[in-house]
Amino acid sequence: MPGYVALVLHAHLPYVRHPEHARSLEERWLFEALWECYLPLLGVLDRLAADRVVAPLTLSVSPPLLAMLRDELLLRRFEDHLGRHAALAARVEARFAGSGFAAAAAFYRARLAGAASAWAALGGDVPGALLRHAAAGRVELLTTAATHAYLPGLLPTPASIRAQIRLGRRAFAALTGAPEPRGFWLPECAYAPGIDADLAAAGVRFTVLDAHALALAAPAPSAGASVPVRSPAGVACFGRDRDSAREVWSRDAGYPGHPVYREFYRDVGLDLPERELDGEVGPGGARLMTGLKLHRVTGPGPDKAPYDPARASAQARADAAAFVARREAALASIRGGPWAGAPGRAAAAPPILVAPYDAELFGHFWLEGPEFLEHALRGLAASDRAVPIALGAYLERHPPAEVVAPAASTWGEGGFGAYWTGPSAARLWRHAHHAERAVLGALSRRRGAGGLPGRALDQAIRELLLLQSSDWAFMMSAGDMVPYAEARTRAHAARARRLAGLAQEPSAAPADVAWLDALCALDPFLAELSGPALQDAFDPWR
Repeated sequence: MPGYVALVLHAHLPYVRHPEHARSLEERWLFEALWECYLPLLGVLDRLAADRVVAPLTLSVSPPLLAMLRDELLLRRFEDHLGRHAALAARVEARFAGSGFAAAAAFYRARLAGAASAWAALGGDVPGALLRHAAAGRVELLTTAATHAYLPGLLPTPASIRAQIRLGRRAFAALTGAPEPRGFWLPECAYAPGIDADLAAAGVRFTVLDAHALALAAPAPSAGASVPVRSPAGVACFGRDRDSAREVWSRDAGYPGHPVYREFYRDVGLDLPERELDGEVGPGGARLMTGLKLHRVTGPGPDKAPYDPARASAQARADAAAFVARREAALASIRGGPWAGAPGRAAAAPPILVAPYDAELFGHFWLEGPEFLEHALRGLAASDRAVPIALGAYLERHPPAEVVAPAASTWGEGGFGAYWTGPSAARLWRHAHHAERAVLGALSRRRGAGGLPGRALDQAIRELLLLQSSDWAFMMSAGDMVPYAEARTRAHAARARRLAGLAQEPSAAPADVAWLDALCALDPFLAELSGPALQDAFDPWR
């Protein structure tokens, strides 16, 4: 009996939409991910389909990302961004013609042209393309919490945990037209005892936990993380394979650190004179990453050699082959363990190595990542010892029987919750909890109200959800974009409280009506859901 490998990608970006700025710097996060990650991922799936390669992939897509991928303003701005960068790439190619950087410059011009062609071919509909692959069985789609909230941080306010889970699933269905998924990605892979009961009550069948959630479980699983277990509430829990994670994520030993791969931190936006950047600079001439990076990793020092796309491509294929070989060896080392069946016992489920990653790693931070992913999937499809499988398909064949209580855990730095609730991010939680009290108070008094009070209550819920996004805490702890994270925290908290008050007023002044109209246009997140679809999400489970 073979073992299995499940490659799991989690696609998420914070909800960012700034119509008040013609060229918002933060909107570039979406634009970069589109041409560097999501379009190349679709290209991988298209090529595998064309070659009839059967290698299912599990992909979680967050509601904030789906909402942005359905937003006409953002999609138009992406097309403008793509056009500007194509022009810049042509200029860079001309500048470096005949130099050691010529191949890298030509590579980027061709890559951007390919992104534009792919975008046009799918009519700008990335979710639709993913749904077509899902319908063909090439991808299993999951979703996550409504705004990717760090759920253990909401343990003092369990109504918000219920709302984040319910509305994440409802938003996925509303934004895709597909049924609510069976699987649920826990934001930041973060679990605390009791969250499984909320997942089960919402209809979630399975999720993924970090390895130490099972290693520290009570009792310890008999097969470790090599087969899924059932939580006390009945949710199937897959454990993350540590070796697969280390090989891809590790700064020191991971594949992306190979000397021939593209160097992320050198960029023409930082290296070239401003006059040669065609306006791709920030306010006051601040330098920006453009995504056009002409150097390779080379080594740990500051001196970087020119990037050679052909050498990097060959290395990506070699690393994919090594990845497959190591998964085969790992599965072989498990054979003869509990899954093989002890004397006098029936064989248990075959082992599965679950390899989850942020989707944005592949193409953005690790340029060669999509090529690595494609050839890893091809190698697994050709293997009879490490067979690729989607998580849901594995459960259909091998439902877990062993019940354990997983431990609190995350896949973040330190393995627990400090990155989202520690000293650097602690200040945001009081805003979240105060705002929730205000919104729930308004909900208890004005549930089902029509007219302006109902609109204000719905928007108060949306602002509360946006306030609860794990991204703001992550930025604060990482020391990256901290002023923006703090501004978003203050803005959503203030809006939620004001809207909760407005929902309870017997009448509204014209200025309040105008403000509500402007706010709904500014933050149309989850506009697809209103009234009971939003308001009953906080209710206790029945």
